[in-house]
Amino acid sequence: MSALGLSNSPLHIVVCIYPDVMAMDVCGPMEAFAMANSLAGGALYHLSTAAVTMDPIKTSAGFCILPNRVLTELEDLPIDTLLVAGGYGHVTASRDKMMTNWLRETAPRARRHGSICTGAFLLAASNLLDGKRATTHWALASTFAREYPSTTLDIDSIFVRDGQTYTSAGISAGIDLALALIEEDHGRTFALRVARSLVVFLKRPGGQSQFSAHLQAQFSSIPAVRMAQEWALAHLSEDLSARALAARVGMSERNFRRLFVAELQETPREYVERIRLDEARRQIEDTSVSAQTVAKRCGFGTMNNLRRAFIRRFGVTPQWYRTHFQA
Repeated sequence: MSALGLSNSPLHIVVCIYPDVMAMDVCGPMEAFAMANSLAGGALYHLSTAAVTMDPIKTSAGFCILPNRVLTELEDLPIDTLLVAGGYGHVTASRDKMMTNWLRETAPRARRHGSICTGAFLLAASNLLDGKRATTHWALASTFAREYPSTTLDIDSIFVRDGQTYTSAGISAGIDLALALIEEDHGRTFALRVARSLVVFLKRPGGQSQFSAHLQAQFSSIPAVRMAQEWALAHLSEDLSARALAARVGMSERNFRRLFVAELQETPREYVERIRLDEARRQIEDTSVSAQTVAKRCGFGTMNNLRRAFIRRFGVTPQWYRTHFQA
């Protein structure tokens, strides 16, 4: 057994690639697993890229990735986690019978399988998402739903797990998925070390909206603090004082403040202002409602309060921000 509680045999991670794959969909998750190896001081994961042939695979970025395995070569080798990367070539790849037949036969034999971004199209074409919940990139939601009606599409999630099947949204969501898998294998504390080393957040919850302005919210591992965070995010216009949040989760205000700061390195007041400003900024960018309405919706009460907080955080007024950044 390793220091992290698993056997000394590295878990084999295989990422399937094809022409016009997105390089980040391959490299992002793989770097998360590689960082886990580095931090553990040994091989927790054995990493492979696999394709129909050993020919160099041109990515959408223009450079090539040289696969180190042919799909057929893996038929007799143990695979712990099988992932399909996304990319602009997903349409052609999902029509490649050799690829889809191999996935259909091999994926169920792995401990878990999944996709990054548009890799979900290949899983669906291989009948691996029939009757399951899944997600993919939001821009292709209608296409996916039309082509694969037997799959329940949860487009408002960063990643979705249904049994042994994992699907994730756009490029960066592949890293979120990899961190979730690392956490599943080695625990939250170790996954947090990996996330910090990659300078990313552990972790955006799988159910967090792809479109949310709160993707930066770091959720606590302490249930009471996390409950307070989630309540605050869902009730921005209500009383979100430390006293009110502590009462909501059944804690004394003093103990709540202490745990909150120790866990998140910011006070409840700082956190509340941050999430309120993030939502206010989103509404100013994406809607035409008045700044006064935004102020009320987001819990600032008055336009002047919103204006002062906006200048303090972003250095500009809400009006200036809307003029320059509204879509």
